[in-house]
Amino acid sequence: MIPRGGFISFEGIDGSGKSTQARLLAAALQEQGRNVVLTREPGGSPGAEEIRKLVLEGAPDRWSAETEILLFTAARRDHLERTIRPALTAGKIVICDRFADSTRMYQGLRGTGLRRMVDSLHDLMIGQEPDLTLLIDMDPALGLRRALGRNGGEERFESFGQAMQEQMRQGFLDLARAAPDRIRVVDGARTAEAVAADVAQIVAAHLDRTLPA
Repeated sequence: MIPRGGFISFEGIDGSGKSTQARLLAAALQEQGRNVVLTREPGGSPGAEEIRKLVLEGAPDRWSAETEILLFTAARRDHLERTIRPALTAGKIVICDRFADSTRMYQGLRGTGLRRMVDSLHDLMIGQEPDLTLLIDMDPALGLRRALGRNGGEERFESFGQAMQEQMRQGFLDLARAAPDRIRVVDGARTAEAVAADVAQIVAAHLDRTLPA
C-alpha cells in the first residue's frame, strides 16, 4: 500500500511561478527533515525526459493534440513507474511540477472530445491523482510575458498565444471548483515570498492530517 498524502503537484498557466514555488516548497520541507523528491512533467525519468524534448520544442503545429495526448501519457506512465511510485512507497514526499491536470487543459481543451480522451487514457494507464494540488493563479497576459521572457528554448506552448493562456486559466479554475478537496488556488500575482508563505501554510495543514512528521 502506498501511503496517502505524500504526492503534491503544482499547476498553473505558463509564467505563473509554479516551478519556483515547487522548488521553494521542496527546500522548506527538506529543512524540516522531510525526505522529498522534486520532479517535473513532462519528464522526471530518463524516458520521460526524452519525450519532453519532443513535445516542448519546435513549431506549434509539430504535433496534433491527439498525438500530444499519447506522448504525454507515455511520459507520465514512465515517470509514475520509475520515479513517483517508488518514492511514495519509500515514504518520501513527491513534489511534482505539473501532472495530469496540465494534460486535461493543454490538450483536452483544444478540440471536441479530447478531454474525454485524456480522462480515458488517464484511467487506463495512470490511475492516480496527487493528494494535494496547488494551483498558482495568474493573469494570462502577465504570465505570458514572464514565460516568453525566459528564452529557455521550451516555449512551444507559449507560442500558441494569449487566447490559449486565457482558456487554460479558466479551465484550471474550473477544475479547482470541481475538486475543492484536492486543488487549492493560490494568488500568484504577488512576490514569490508571499506566495510561498501561503503554499507552506496549506501544505503544513495537509501533511498534519495525512503524514507523520
